[in-house]
Amino acid sequence: MTDQPPQLFTAVDSLLAAVDDGTVLPFPAERVRLREAAGLTQAAVAQALGVRVPSIAAWEAGRAEPKAERLEAYRRLLEGLARRYPAPHASHEATSTQRAPRPPAPPAAPSAPTSQPPANDTVSAPATPETKTAEVHTVAMPERPPARPVVSRRPAAKKTAGPVGTDPRFPHGPLAVLDGDGSAYGIDGIVLDCPARTIPQLVEWTLSESGLGAAKLHRYGKDSDPLIVLTAAAAVKLGLPERLEGHEQRRSLRLPADHPVVKQVGRAKWQLTQRGFGPWARIYRKAQGRERQCVQLAILSWDALDERAWPGVTAMEPADIARVLGVYATRVITPRGSTAVSGLELMTALRPPTRAVRDETTGNWVPGHNPGSLGTEPMDPAPPEATPEHPVVVNSGWKGSFLNEEAFQWVRDVDLLTAQECTLPYAVGLDLNTAFLAASARLVVGLSAPDHFHAPSFNPKIPGSWLVDLSHIELDPRLPSPFTPDGSRPTGPAWYQTHTVAYAQELGFNVAPMEAYLRRETGAYLDPWHDRLKNAYVDTLADLGVTKDLSDAEFLQAMEEHKQADPALAAVLSAIKATVKGGVGKLRERPQGRHYKEGERWPALERPTWRPDIRAAVISKARVNMHRKLSNMVKMTGLYPLAVLSDCVVYPSPGESPLAFLPYAESGKPQPGGFRLGPTPGLAKLEGVQPMAWAVDLMEQDLNPARHIKGGDAVLDEGE
Repeated sequence: MTDQPPQLFTAVDSLLAAVDDGTVLPFPAERVRLREAAGLTQAAVAQALGVRVPSIAAWEAGRAEPKAERLEAYRRLLEGLARRYPAPHASHEATSTQRAPRPPAPPAAPSAPTSQPPANDTVSAPATPETKTAEVHTVAMPERPPARPVVSRRPAAKKTAGPVGTDPRFPHGPLAVLDGDGSAYGIDGIVLDCPARTIPQLVEWTLSESGLGAAKLHRYGKDSDPLIVLTAAAAVKLGLPERLEGHEQRRSLRLPADHPVVKQVGRAKWQLTQRGFGPWARIYRKAQGRERQCVQLAILSWDALDERAWPGVTAMEPADIARVLGVYATRVITPRGSTAVSGLELMTALRPPTRAVRDETTGNWVPGHNPGSLGTEPMDPAPPEATPEHPVVVNSGWKGSFLNEEAFQWVRDVDLLTAQECTLPYAVGLDLNTAFLAASARLVVGLSAPDHFHAPSFNPKIPGSWLVDLSHIELDPRLPSPFTPDGSRPTGPAWYQTHTVAYAQELGFNVAPMEAYLRRETGAYLDPWHDRLKNAYVDTLADLGVTKDLSDAEFLQAMEEHKQADPALAAVLSAIKATVKGGVGKLRERPQGRHYKEGERWPALERPTWRPDIRAAVISKARVNMHRKLSNMVKMTGLYPLAVLSDCVVYPSPGESPLAFLPYAESGKPQPGGFRLGPTPGLAKLEGVQPMAWAVDLMEQDLNPARHIKGGDAVLDEGE
């Protein structure tokens, strides 16, 4: 008998597999049933098999079949699931996907219609009862199994983002990352099919079919606009350049007005905000009622995600980017720009400026002031609270000094080091967790315009700015002065925020203000902002294995390993911290651009949240909190710091761990009042360890060891 060529046997095997009638693999509908019965997402299966999500979608739709080793692996998975989840008696025949209309929005308190987007770029849209939700697959087909959102089985998924569809109007979550093949990756492993070929089509699809968006954070607030993040491939597919070119800072670049995509947007009767079409673009139509009609776009290849705030995120796969941004959106806010912008927007979202009130004359509901908010109109600061280029300063001819409430940047005089300190082997840096966030808790700030007073009596309960001479106060030179950012002793009268003056009084010194700018209406404006960001920070750390119940030694070990535990969640944690610092910095945003002239108003001044006095209050309280801990450490341990930079302090130490010098009671519990280790805002973590000789060498060069203790040049950016 003649040997048959091997290719004939291969062909026969292929033919047998083709007519196997489901023996090799179950019918497509059964594949979907088994995966969903196990609570697995397409993304989870794709990751396990080493393929992309569209491949899983194609296999489940019957449009393609796995090959070679992936066929065996996929069959093994399905057989294992079939043993655990036997098929019901109902037919396994594939059913067609139906698009269900989105339920109408629940009734809300009325608000006034807006004719144009407000300063913070929030807009509205007419309600559309016919709105449809998008199909949760990557390629549109006339027949396919029904798909529904499911919770990912990734280890952190249960905590990192709440279940999709908690608001029936937004069944697919707050955002999606669109790739070049039309796959739009949402949170919890959802993948939507986006057929758009142009930016206007993308906007229409997002608003009418995607099911994306997020509910308002406050009863008087507004829903968050859906966010579509474009990969480089998606941007090019939609007619955008892969990169923006120009001489300006990359995040300041915009498409020119005559670019074809900008013209497309205009022809489709959509508008761009004054920010134009840049890395973060908002596309909207004028409001007609209470519903939104706006989509936020973020273009990854245009540096929409700053590497300092979102480390490593741009290089991730689209599904992982969606996970990172989805966790942030769920715990903080749907990103609306940089983390600084998002931090500022979160303040307004949690303290909306208006609420619905009934007009006693007409009986109609009209917008009225929401108590505790900053209102809808910008408010000029007092001259000493402003910046030198501010119109209030330039137009008034102000010749006085300015409020100088900034974070510590202090290094101890090297001549004040003792021989005993210099013989210690290590310099250990402690960093306070989100010190500005801790300072914002229960912080009373001014809500009304400043009033000018001459020779007032000091009242520590009234927020404002006080002209006081604190130069008579002499403190231990081995500690920074709490009254100046560089830690030097004041040389004469200067303007201080209330917390700084109150601390001088707390230390037992007489204070006699010469002038003051004070505010009659006050409130803890930042409290909800603090609460939401604190929960986001603590919950994300807990997902990374850093929990409140750890001992100090366990906490230090967990902090050393947390970034490796889950790089995606580590990026979320970084973004939360950047949101805090950036949001506080944005309260006093300076003019930008080469063509600015002193005395002109700049765009940031038109925001009610341009409030340098609130920024000063946060930083003043944070600096005072730091000094109080430094003083208590001297009383409890006799230790003096080598240097302080913002929320980082460096101490000489006999060991490489903070446990070698932090104060503990005989019971083993940390002593209150000093630095304590822990995962909540205001508690400390290890920043870095270096040889003591290294720290002394930097001090002799007038360099700050706290800036470099982590290794490299870890400059602490205050977010401005």
